[in-house]
Parts: sequence; C-alpha cells; structure tokens
Amino acid sequence: MFERIRNGPLFFVIIYYTKSNKNYCNIMKVKIQVPESLSEITLGQYQKFEKINSKENQNSNFLLQKMVEIFCNINLKDIAKIKYESVIKVTSILNDLFNQEPTFIDRFKLNGIEYGFITQLDDITIGEYIDLDTYLSDWQSMHKAMAVLFRPITNKAEGKYSIEEYEGSSNADLYKDMRLDIAMGSLVFFYNLRKELLKTTLKYFNKEATMKLTTQQKEDLLGSMDGITRYINWLEEEYPKLTKSLN
Repeated sequence: MFERIRNGPLFFVIIYYTKSNKNYCNIMKVKIQVPESLSEITLGQYQKFEKINSKENQNSNFLLQKMVEIFCNINLKDIAKIKYESVIKVTSILNDLFNQEPTFIDRFKLNGIEYGFITQLDDITIGEYIDLDTYLSDWQSMHKAMAVLFRPITNKAEGKYSIEEYEGSSNADLYKDMRLDIAMGSLVFFYNLRKELLKTTLKYFNKEATMKLTTQQKEDLLGSMDGITRYINWLEEEYPKLTKSLN
C-alpha cells in the first residue's frame, strides 16, 4: 500500500510474513521512502544506476529491482519480497522524476560548506578546461566534472561571490553526495553557454578569420575546439536519455 504522512514524502509500506516455526509466523513491515523530486536523489545514486543501465539490462526485472534499491535505499533482498505490481508502481513514480526539467542553481550547501558555480567561464584556465574535457563525457566521472564547475565559496558581497582556485579533483568523491537536480541543471546551463560560444566562434572563423589565418593557424583553432564540440555532441545525445533512462 502507499500512504502519505502529513503531507510529507511518499512512503511505500511492505508487509510480508516469514515462518518462525510450524505454528507461528513473524509479521515484517518495511517502509520505503520514494523520492518525489530530483533534489532527493544524489549524483552518486544516479551514477550507480547508469553503471548498470546497459542495453543488456534494459526492460529486465534486475534493472527494476536495482532501480528501487538505488533510489529508495532498500536492500535488494527486501525488494524480492515485494509484489511485482508494487515494484512497477514505485518505478513509475521514479520515471516521472526524470521527466522534470532541471533548473540552473549556482550555489548549494554540502556538509556545511557552501559551493558556487565557476564565476568566469570566459577566464577558465587550461587545467580546468582539460579536466572538464576529460570528465564531462562519462557519467562515472561526472563528480570530477562537478569539482571543476563548483568550488567552495570564499567571499560574498552584494549578491556576488568568489570561489577557491581549482587544485584538481582529489576531493571529487564528496560531490557524489550533491543533489542530482543541481548537477543536471549545471550541465544544461554549461551546454547552452558553450554551444552559443561555439556558434559565435565558428561565425567569426568563417567570416573573418579565414581571411587572416594561415593554414596551420586554422588547423590549430579547429583542433582547440574539438573537446567542446565532442562535449556538445555528447550532451545532445545524453540529455534526452536523462529524462527517459528509467522508462
């Protein structure tokens, strides 16, 4: 059965029986909290799901059970005792979450520390660029990409803020605990921003630069844009999957 407690989160209550001997049985009750928004799911949970969300597992009972295990934080052995129709109900609720359009959030708190989105993308360093180019195209390294895009805030004044300098991704594992809606929203924002920059760059390159650059300079410019072009192509393919991957 499903029950909502005082307008709070959605809970799924499982009641099943286990025999203790031939005359008696134990009544077991398990309460599962089902997420109602992407803000209740962590990036790390989504990475775990994506790791097993392969073509081989599509539409399998294994994937359905793992979905409930990962996003509802319940042991797989307990899921095996739930009715099939109840598992479908839970996964249907989860499916609806991934139809939500993520919004861009530039700041968030995690473990008592406030993090801010990189403030000057135009001034991104070569180290930041190389790491983003490496990490953005794979969900299993997305927490490392988030460590580039979001860093602890050092100062705040008049609605603006500054963040720590980028020192690499040695502490990236903590970003697995960030909210999934923030991670997805930042990806869409970054994608739109860099796509517009690429359009502007290509427009300039086609109209003006071709008249002034040597052949080697043209090749160098195109080569420098390979990484972001691959990222844009990747996100154009991946983003629709974010809203359908649980279907």
